[in-house]
Amino acid sequence: MQLNHYNSTFKKQKFHITLICDNVTNTPNIGSLFRISDALGVEELIFCGENLQLGKRMKKTSRSTEKYVSHKVESDILQVVTSLKAKRYFIIALEITDSSISLDDFLLNTNQPIALIIGNENIGVSEDILKLADEIVHIKMFGENTSMNVVQATSITLYELTKQLQN
Repeated sequence: MQLNHYNSTFKKQKFHITLICDNVTNTPNIGSLFRISDALGVEELIFCGENLQLGKRMKKTSRSTEKYVSHKVESDILQVVTSLKAKRYFIIALEITDSSISLDDFLLNTNQPIALIIGNENIGVSEDILKLADEIVHIKMFGENTSMNVVQATSITLYELTKQLQN
């Protein structure tokens, strides 16, 4: 018999992970980020940027998970990340750079709460924010394209982080 959310035996759990979205603006992506945050036990979801809308289109893809995931909208990501660093969060940016390390090789070696920063659909994580990161990770890609959708990349990364936190 196929399990559903009524008869699933999955253990509900929250991880000390805050997902910070650096100007993610596509409403279906925003809704999907709520879903993956709920599914993988993210403690808080923070959307950063000017004029962000969490409207009806977002709710269509979130499937009501915005009711269960603690979230807020902030205009100034620099202030958000600086505040979390002051609270001793371990800051991880998800971006391909000349100094990023493959998620395959990344070992989470901290007891600090984690802030995972993901970037805008077109330009990624801003340079100012990358400078604040304790670690920058990327996902190995094997095709012609050198990027993937922000939600899929976030899902892969959160899965790996929560897997390591369970060990």
